[in-house]
Amino acid sequence: MKKIFFVEDDQSLIKGLSFALAKQGYETDIARTKLEAERMWHDRNYELVILDVSLPDGSGYDICKMIRETSKTPIIFLTAADEETDIIMGLDMGGDDYITKPFKLSIFLSRVNALLRRSGNFEQPNTELSSNNIKADLLTRKVYKSGTEIELTASEYKLLCLFMQNPNIVLSPEQILSRLWDCDENYIDNSTLTVYIRRLRKKIEDDPSDPQNIVTVRRMGYKWSTKG
Repeated sequence: MKKIFFVEDDQSLIKGLSFALAKQGYETDIARTKLEAERMWHDRNYELVILDVSLPDGSGYDICKMIRETSKTPIIFLTAADEETDIIMGLDMGGDDYITKPFKLSIFLSRVNALLRRSGNFEQPNTELSSNNIKADLLTRKVYKSGTEIELTASEYKLLCLFMQNPNIVLSPEQILSRLWDCDENYIDNSTLTVYIRRLRKKIEDDPSDPQNIVTVRRMGYKWSTKG
């Protein structure tokens, strides 16, 4: 049974979503405050984290930062804050998805299932991708640049693997979204993908302003450009 860490202070929402997740076969641990979440995170291992942004004693963003210091566990922000700046900030600090309230239960469950499925699909052992001084070890899910480990979020890692598995092939935004966000691609637009690309370039490119690995092909998409 996969374990989900749910950080939320709305009792009615906790009750409804916990029941729905249990029917899907998930075990859910609940934290209602930032302090409680910090304590529980260090006590158990989880396959997915669902974070409310506004908590009685702090912000879900702070919890996300804490998790990203040690873990690539997928994170979904669940919040009433739907401003573009809020969404970009959540994704930039390591979130994998952002669901705004109110929402349909069916959409919420689909996105939870999809994120867990995608996370599992990228855990195949005994496989390594390597090019342009970048190496992705699919057994440990670690990534190295010129021999030095670099920290990627779960979404950044999956996006990098997709590019490296398709060298010198132009991938349209629609192709990328359908591969990484299959059943929910309609809810993640090109602007969100641009955020992921920019964030990944900052970590793997020598000069993010002049990318040599993930190259933009005007009016077509992006490609992983191999050297030599």
